[in-house]
Amino acid sequence: MFPKNKVIFSAAQPTGELHLGNYLGALKNWVHLQRDNQCFYAIVDYHAITIPYDPKDFPKKVMDLALDYLALGIDPEKSVVFIQSHVPEHTELAWILNTITPLGELERMTQFKDKAEQQRGSINAGLLNYPVLMAADILLYQPDLVPVGEDQTQHVELTRVIARKFNSAFGEYFKEPKVYEATIARVMSLLEPAKKMSKSLGPNHCLALNDPPEVIRKKIAKAVTDEGGLAENRVSGGKNLLELFKVLSDDKATKDAFEEQYKAGELKYAEFKPALAETIIKVLEPIQARRAELAAKPQEVTRILLGGRDKARLIAQKTLQDVKERMGLV
Repeated sequence: MFPKNKVIFSAAQPTGELHLGNYLGALKNWVHLQRDNQCFYAIVDYHAITIPYDPKDFPKKVMDLALDYLALGIDPEKSVVFIQSHVPEHTELAWILNTITPLGELERMTQFKDKAEQQRGSINAGLLNYPVLMAADILLYQPDLVPVGEDQTQHVELTRVIARKFNSAFGEYFKEPKVYEATIARVMSLLEPAKKMSKSLGPNHCLALNDPPEVIRKKIAKAVTDEGGLAENRVSGGKNLLELFKVLSDDKATKDAFEEQYKAGELKYAEFKPALAETIIKVLEPIQARRAELAAKPQEVTRILLGGRDKARLIAQKTLQDVKERMGLV
């Protein structure tokens, strides 16, 4: 059940091509949410530069993510789609919020500790302050709900803490946004089914939204299945592939048949895997076609992003002005 008449904010980083897990776990819900809510969907490029990156490739990654948003069904007539760095109020509010955010709250963030461990030679202040910028991203638009993955829920909770501290010090102003928890498909790695699908694991672990049919067929053919025993005791590879088929297929009779075969330990992967691959290809075909159309019209995509920037700034400027007035900065 999707909410209605709410303000929604969510965002993604331009760090590489999206995969099927990103779509089923997040963006598919974004498309549903825009039907009955006021939605803001950002491309958070400032967040992406807290880790090493190539500035020559970066503009393409930003535009690729914009193409993905639009191809997947984010409608600029219904949602505000924009690039974070086009709206300077994000970083200005982030600095202001830094002055009321306890250092201890930032140091205990799980994501900071994980990334600091991975980047021992290049830990920057941006990694530490990442959650404050995220809080600014969110609070600028006064959303009711923030759809995020479980790895980001701690950041939304910190956003609520920061909003509370601001309201306590300068008068009631910010809403305390809640995490929107939709029923989502948890898509796992094709080769390590105990792990979530992620491009960081390697290209054969995930199904990129832009993978051509022959690549999809090869990846599914190589996907791990099960290691003996009864269904409830098996390694989860086969079950994960079955769950993916159930999410993507509209053929109830075939889904039921495959599930019964799996439970009985009689699922023939030589038949099931090709059926799964063709189902994935069928789902991605219109998305890929729409993306190709948009890629051929870069000026139209730029127009959409600049229009989103202008809509976002109208609200962001008002929020920042209100904040400054309350803090005695005007």
